[in-house]
Amino acid sequence: MKTNKTVKILTIILTIVMLVMTTTTVFAADGDGSGEITLTPDKVTPKSTAASDDMQTFGGKILGVLTTAGIILSVIILVVLGIKYMLGSAEEKAEYKKTLMPYAIGAVLIFGASTIATIAYNFLK
Repeated sequence: MKTNKTVKILTIILTIVMLVMTTTTVFAADGDGSGEITLTPDKVTPKSTAASDDMQTFGGKILGVLTTAGIILSVIILVVLGIKYMLGSAEEKAEYKKTLMPYAIGAVLIFGASTIATIAYNFLK
């Protein structure tokens, strides 16, 4: 029953992500009525504003702080789990092995988060 609920939640999350990520660029021009389009994509040049530059700098700072905090926290948790594993009994070691897989997945996501965000940003740019 728990697996079915997890599958439903993941399906909803993936559907939302797919809807958000499917965007297209639209070029529109107000013609003179002759049917000739005067605006083409090669004539369009993006303009950078101070507000967008400030937002990118602010977002970069937040991403850097969150990534650093996540890396430090994951290393501390790994050290604590390692010490508990070395000092624990056989039953406790089995319990720590169960918690190791979710930890490993989370650590990989944290370490790869900045790389994934950079790749997505460059791809969408």
